[in-house]
Amino acid sequence: MKRHLLWVWLWLAGAALALPGDSVYQLDARLTNQRGQAVKLDGARGQPVLVSMFYTSCQFVCPMLIDAARDTQAALPAAERERVKVLLITFDPTRDTQAKLDGMAQERRLDATHWTLARTDPATVRKIAAVLKFQYRALPDGEFNHSAELILLDGEGRIAARTSMLAGADARMVEAIHRLLAAH
Repeated sequence: MKRHLLWVWLWLAGAALALPGDSVYQLDARLTNQRGQAVKLDGARGQPVLVSMFYTSCQFVCPMLIDAARDTQAALPAAERERVKVLLITFDPTRDTQAKLDGMAQERRLDATHWTLARTDPATVRKIAAVLKFQYRALPDGEFNHSAELILLDGEGRIAARTSMLAGADARMVEAIHRLLAAH
């Protein structure tokens, strides 16, 4: 009987930990945040996450992307805002050192309890971009052409919504966050 109960408990624990097949979190990506701490792509599993890719030396689109994520958070009631994380992953890990990410987080006054700016190796960057369907390419002058989207992941890492609206908060994204939070 004890063995049977142990087997059932292990099976249930495994089922609870299993990810859906379409989860971005299926990718076992290890990142380093702006504080130099190791984090995993699924580090905020169980919570909605606004995720995107950027690079710190971008002068136009990436600052707007950060502002759009901030505006989206601000459009939420305080109790909901506390339950949403933001993850920005650089696609320029050669130049975007941990110190550069930290400098940007401080310069932009990004709350580290809710915002993670992260870097990883170039091969993992490409894998993350592929699963997010985020496009980027390096230009000869060191700049990048890239997508400009905020992507909402549900608690299991599935893409729940995406927006390319960078002027203020996209009402559809805010509504998608409300729906995710209400479901939990």
